[in-house]
Order: sequence, then structure tokens, then C-alpha cells
Amino acid sequence: MAEAQNLPVGSTTTGSIAVAAESTVATRMSAPPSFDVADFPVPHGREEEWRFTPLERLRGLHDGTAVAGGNGVKVTVEAPDGVVVEAVGRDDARLGKAGTPVDRVAAQAYSAFEKAGVVSVPKEAVLTEPIRISVHGEGGVAYGHQIIELGAFAEAVVVIDHTGDAVLAANVEYLLGDGAKLTVVSVQDWDDKAVHVAQHNALVGRDATFKSIVVTFGGDVVRLHPRVQYAGTGGEAELYGLYFTDAGQHQEHRLLVDHNTPHCKSNVAYKGALQGDDAHAVWIGDVLIEAKAEGTDTYEMNRNLVLTDGARVDSVPNLEIETGEIVGAGHASATGRFDDEQLFYLMARGIPEHEARRLVVRGFFAELVQQIGVDDIEERLLAKIEEELEASVA
Repeated sequence: MAEAQNLPVGSTTTGSIAVAAESTVATRMSAPPSFDVADFPVPHGREEEWRFTPLERLRGLHDGTAVAGGNGVKVTVEAPDGVVVEAVGRDDARLGKAGTPVDRVAAQAYSAFEKAGVVSVPKEAVLTEPIRISVHGEGGVAYGHQIIELGAFAEAVVVIDHTGDAVLAANVEYLLGDGAKLTVVSVQDWDDKAVHVAQHNALVGRDATFKSIVVTFGGDVVRLHPRVQYAGTGGEAELYGLYFTDAGQHQEHRLLVDHNTPHCKSNVAYKGALQGDDAHAVWIGDVLIEAKAEGTDTYEMNRNLVLTDGARVDSVPNLEIETGEIVGAGHASATGRFDDEQLFYLMARGIPEHEARRLVVRGFFAELVQQIGVDDIEERLLAKIEEELEASVA
């Protein structure tokens, strides 16, 4: 059950547990998947999956008026020896293998990209250096598709770094072979006017391990939709996220873990901090345990720290269970203001207020920062947090 919550004015958070009568991924948690844009009506903001999103700020990505043009985005890949990097056409068999678009923007992105980027790690290869994919916006509208593929028993860390200015809709697919281990760090450090909407699909093989760390700071509107399903028993998925929502920003993370295979695990932990007028963070955490997924072990958690008045959080954990033969399942959501008692405790020991606030926020994020495992990204993240906190007292 959801934990007790301390909510700032203007914030909402809800949780629910439902036992479904029949198994289907097309539940209330998601629209029926399709690669065809025509299968999705133009959203108007009243739909459950769009009710938190400021459609007028998507720059036409949701209604088909956003036409690819301008300089778009520049994608560069740095990979260790042995990794295959290629651009493939729309007839490549790997396209769509990890999952199907579940909203109109994802379907539009799938229909509009010209070439898909594919990064393949051979089976049994264990990379000692991360693969780095840079996505830099250079203005205009762009549609993209990226596939990360690991062969059986391969191990890799991938960093996908988003910077610059663009209106981008994209699909990202992670294909994990049996026994593979993949860690992905997706950083959204866009300029202030950027718009980024993306669906991330992971297909986790038998006894494979998938770890995702999503870090969101920049952009006017960022709406990410990570989704996980399993291709064999024994798969494990860890989904972590950090976001710092500033004045006027809208940052939305909508997750679905589909336990469609027996004896798999998942753990979800997202944390966010908000400050400034009209800062709006949305977190939707959906976990579906299908009737055939006996032996499932899952937990999801969202925490939000509101640093100033004028910010809003919508946090909605959902757990849908179709079998009683599970190891464990639970969820928690909590949103609260900055803890004045913690601040007083530190200040009473001679620590200045600004430094005390910095220590509390860093402590709030510390356990998730440590999950990244890439030194330069961790340092950059901590520096970004410092920069945001400095701006709040300037």
C-alpha cells in the first residue's frame, strides 16, 4: 500500500491496487499498442495518459503538425573496439522487437525516422569502458530511433547524453540476450526551450539484468515513457530516476513494468526535487503482473522534495495483479516540503543555511547518484544540483 504522504498545496498523489479478471497489456495503464499513427486519435488532454501533459507546449508532436526540419539533432557514438555501430533502414528485423508504440507521439516517431541507429555488443563481450551516445540538438524538429543490442552473456554500460535545443520525438529499444547485463544512463540536459518526448522499450532475456538510470534536468517539456517486459525467466530490471524540476519546467516520467514471464524481478526508485513557480513534475509508475507471471518479486517507489512554493507534483503508483502466486509486490509514493527540522539541526551546529540546504538535497539524491557508476556523469550530476541550488538563492 502507498505510504503516508505529506503533500504541498496544489499537489496530488494517488495509488491503487487492482486484481484484474483477464490478462492483457492493453489495460487502463496503457493504450492498445500500434505502429500506425492513425490508430491513435489526436489527444485533447482529457485522456488518462495525457491529462497531466501541457499539449500546447509539445510544439505539434502530438497532432502531426511538427514536421521534421531545421538542423535537427546530431548523433555521435563513441564505442570500444568490437562494438558494431551502424545505421539501418526501416526493413531491419530488429526494429520494434523490444516493444510497440503506445501513444501517438511514439507512433509518429516510428513512422517518421529515416535511419535507425544500432549499437551491437557481441555475445560474451565484457566492456570495460562505457559506450557513449551524444544526441545534440541543433534547432528544428527531429524524429529518431535507437537500438542497443547485447548478445548472450555480454556486459556493457551505455550513456545517452541529450544536450542542445530541439523538438525531438524518439523511440529507444534495449534488446538483452540471455544472461546479458546492461546499464543505461540517459541524461536529459537540454537547453531551456527544448521539447523531448520518448518511449524506451526494454526486452530482458532469460537470467539477464537491465539497469536504467534516467537523469532529467533541462528542457521546457520532457516526457519519457520507459517500459520493460521479459523474454525469459530469471530476468531482473532496476529502474532508477533523478529529476530536478525548475521554474516553468514540465518533467514527466511514465513507467510500465510488464511482468509477463514467471520468476522475474523488478525494482523502481525515482526521486525528484522541485523549485520555482510552475515547476511541474509527473511520475506515473505502473506495474502489471500477468496471470502467468508466478513467482514475481516487484517494488516501486517515488519520492519528491518540494523546495519552494509554487511547485506541483503528481505522483501515481499503480499495481495490477492477476495472480496470487507471487513472492512480493508493493509500491510507495511520498511528496513533502523541505524538512525544517533537518535544516534547524544542521544550522544549530554552526552550518550556514545555504550549506545546510545543499547537504540535505545532496543526501536526498545520494543513494541514486551512486547507482550511476560512471564517475564523470556522477560528478556532472552533482555539479548540476549545486548549480540549481545556487540559482535558487541568487
